[in-house]
Amino acid sequence: MSTVSTEFERTDIGEIQIAPEVIEVIAGLATVEVKGVAGMSGGFAGDIAELLGRKNLAKGVKVEVGQREAAVDVSVIIEYGNRIPEVATEIQRNIKRSIENMTGLNVIEVNVHIHDVIFKTAEKIEEAEVNHRVK
Repeated sequence: MSTVSTEFERTDIGEIQIAPEVIEVIAGLATVEVKGVAGMSGGFAGDIAELLGRKNLAKGVKVEVGQREAAVDVSVIIEYGNRIPEVATEIQRNIKRSIENMTGLNVIEVNVHIHDVIFKTAEKIEEAEVNHRVK
């Protein structure tokens, strides 16, 4: 889905190109900044890479980049108790603002795919039980 722009911007001393992977990282960071986002959902391959110790800042992000425009798809996991439409709207705004401010590209589309909802309190309780058993 990612495409490399053949010519992003020409200046009097050369050419400026931004790789799609850069846009993916910007979108991923902008997404996890939003309150209510528990994490990114990268599918099976992304989860295996993370288990092997590779932190992928573009996990769950797909971009399509043209010469002046970009379209973004993000897959996220939401924390239980948050209003999903509000979190998704804030994700869209934050991604659009971040990419446009950092790259100058016009973001024409941000699609948010909610893949899961997690219960943060249940995880904390499980962690506390593990800590009490091991001394």
